[in-house]
Amino acid sequence: MAWIDELKHNIGTIKQLKQHIRLTPREEKLLEKVVGRHPMSISRYYLSLIDVDDPDDPIRRMIVPSVEELDLSGSYDPSRELQNTKVPGVQHKYASTALILTTNRCASYCRYCFRKRLVGLPSKEVVQKFEVAAEYIREHKEINNVLISGGDPFVLSTKVIKKFIDELSTIEHLDFVRFGTKSLVTFPQRILEDEELLNILRVYSRNNKRVYVVTQFNHERELTEKSVRAIRRFQRAGIVLSNQTVLLNGVNDNPDALSRLMRMLVIVGVNPYYVFQCRPVKRVKKMFQVPLYNGFRVVEQASSMLDGHGKRFRYVMSHRTGKVEMIGIMGDEMYFKYHQAKDPKNMGRFFKRKLSTTAGWLDDLEHIHPEMSQASSHSTI
Repeated sequence: MAWIDELKHNIGTIKQLKQHIRLTPREEKLLEKVVGRHPMSISRYYLSLIDVDDPDDPIRRMIVPSVEELDLSGSYDPSRELQNTKVPGVQHKYASTALILTTNRCASYCRYCFRKRLVGLPSKEVVQKFEVAAEYIREHKEINNVLISGGDPFVLSTKVIKKFIDELSTIEHLDFVRFGTKSLVTFPQRILEDEELLNILRVYSRNNKRVYVVTQFNHERELTEKSVRAIRRFQRAGIVLSNQTVLLNGVNDNPDALSRLMRMLVIVGVNPYYVFQCRPVKRVKKMFQVPLYNGFRVVEQASSMLDGHGKRFRYVMSHRTGKVEMIGIMGDEMYFKYHQAKDPKNMGRFFKRKLSTTAGWLDDLEHIHPEMSQASSHSTI
C-alpha cells in the first residue's frame, strides 16, 4: 500500500537530514554519534511541520536528534518494565491490565521516547509469538483489558493487526482492547489510506470487545488538517480516542501551550487522559524533564484556563511502584496519590515528600519522617 512505500522514504541519516535542516559541522559530527546509538527516523509528513528557521521549534525538538542526547544521566528503564515482563513481549504490572509490546518500530522515532532502549534497535522485549502472549492473558482471568503498544502497532500490516484482534476476541474475560499509537500525530496517512484497518476495528468494536485508541499529541501544531481527518475516521468507525501528553521542556511546559493543546483536543473530540511526567531516561532526562515543582504549577495554571472537559486529565508519573498522581503542594511538602499501584495495598494511598524545586522524579524527593499515619494516608486531602 502507499503508506508502506511512504515510510521507506523516512529521513534516517544525518546526510538526509542536512537537506532539510541546517547543521553546523560540529553538530553533524556529534549527531552521527547520537544516531549511531539511537536511530533516527522521521516521516516526511512530520518533518514538514517543522519551522526550519526556528532552532527552538517544538516539533524539531521532539523529533530531530540533539547533542543534548549525549548526556547519560538517568536510566534506560526507570520504571522497571523488565521486572514486569512475564513472557516475551507481555508486561503485567497492574492486575487488570496486560501490556503487549508488538514491535520495536514506529512511524517516527521521538527523541524523548521512554523506550529508547528498544525502539529502532534489536530487542528481545517485543512479542515473539502472539499466541504465547494471548495464552498468558487467557490463563490470568484477573486481566480485563489489554494495551497493544510497542513501538507503534500501526506500523504493522493490517493483516497482522487482524491476527491480534482475532486472537484476543476468543478471551471471554477481556472487556476491551486499547491500541497505543502515535500514527495520528507523525503519520496520519496510515489511517487515511487504509479502509480495511478501519473496517476491522469497526466490526470488532461493535461485535466483540470495545476498541479504544490512545494517542499522544504534545503540541497544538501537531493537530493538522490531516491528523484531524484521521481522528474523524476513527470516530466514524465508533472508536473512542484518548490522549496522553508528555510534559516536555521546551515543548509544552508553559500554561498557555498546554491549555491550548487540551482545548483543541476537546474541540476535535479527543479526550484528555493523562499528562505524564517525562521519565528520567538516559539521553532524555537532561533535555526534556521538567522539575516536578514547575510541572505541577504549569499543569495547575493550564487547568485553571480550561472548562470541565478540558481539565479531565491527571498529572502522573509512571514510577516503578505504580502510576503516581501529583495532587498538591502545601508549604514545603508535595502530596501524591497512587492512581495505580503494583502492590494492591498501595491503591489509592496518599503520601507526601519534602518539596524540592529541582527534583524531577519521586526517587529524587526526600522522605518526610514520620510518614503520615495509615489513617490519614487513606483520607481525602
